[in-house]
Amino acid sequence: METPLGIEFHTFSLVGRCARTGMLGVGITTSEIAVGSRCPFVRSKVGAVATQAMTNPRLGTAALDLLAAGAQAVDVVSRLAEEDSHIERRQIGVVDALGRSAARTGALIHPWAGHLTGDGYVAMGNGLVGEGVVTAMAEAFQGSAEEDLEERLMRAVEAGEEAGGEAAPFTPYHSAALVVFGDDSFSRVDLRVDDHPEPLTELRRLLELLKPRIDYYAIRARDPDSAVRPGPPQDAR
Repeated sequence: METPLGIEFHTFSLVGRCARTGMLGVGITTSEIAVGSRCPFVRSKVGAVATQAMTNPRLGTAALDLLAAGAQAVDVVSRLAEEDSHIERRQIGVVDALGRSAARTGALIHPWAGHLTGDGYVAMGNGLVGEGVVTAMAEAFQGSAEEDLEERLMRAVEAGEEAGGEAAPFTPYHSAALVVFGDDSFSRVDLRVDDHPEPLTELRRLLELLKPRIDYYAIRARDPDSAVRPGPPQDAR
C-alpha cells in the first residue's frame, strides 16, 4: 500500500488454492484504507495474486494475464521482476491454477518483510512484528484443508493478527478483504471492509452472514427455478 507521500502501509496476506475444489483466493489486511481495491487479484481457473508494500496494481492484472497465457507462478514472478523498475519496493505472491506458488519480497521494503511458499499457498507480509506472523498464517491455512477456501483464508489472516500482525505505529489496521473464485467467472466471495477500527472482526462478521447464501447465489445464476432462498441473514455481531 502507499500514500501520495510514499509512506508504506504495512500489509499481510494469504494467497491460496484449495486442492480439493480448485478454488482460488486471497485474504488480506492492512493499515491503510480500501486494501481490497488495489491488492488482491483472482481469476477463475487461472490463478490468485496479491501485490503489496509500495503497491503497483498493474502487477496483479499482468500476473493473471501471464497465467492465463500458460505461464507458471515462478515464471510470472520472474517476468514481473524484470519489467518493473521499482520491484525492490514491491511484494508479490502468485498461486497458479495447479497450486504452484511463487513470491518475491523486495530488498527495500520496511522490515520485517518476507514470505513463505508451499503447495497451494503464499503467506507474506511487510512491516510485521516478525516471521512468526507469516508462519502462523501458513500453519492455519495448511491445518484447515477440510474447510471451504474462504474459511481457510479467513483463519489464516486471523492467525496472522493473533501472532502480532503489523509492527507499531501502523496498528490498528484499517481495511481487509476476502476474494474467492470457484468454477464460475464471477466471484464466490468478494467481501471488503474499507475502513474500520477492527477490520478482521468486521470481515469475519460479514463472512458468517454470507456463508449460508454462497451456494444460493451461485445456483440462481445457473437455474433460478431450483434456487431455494435461505432465511433472513442473522447478524453475526
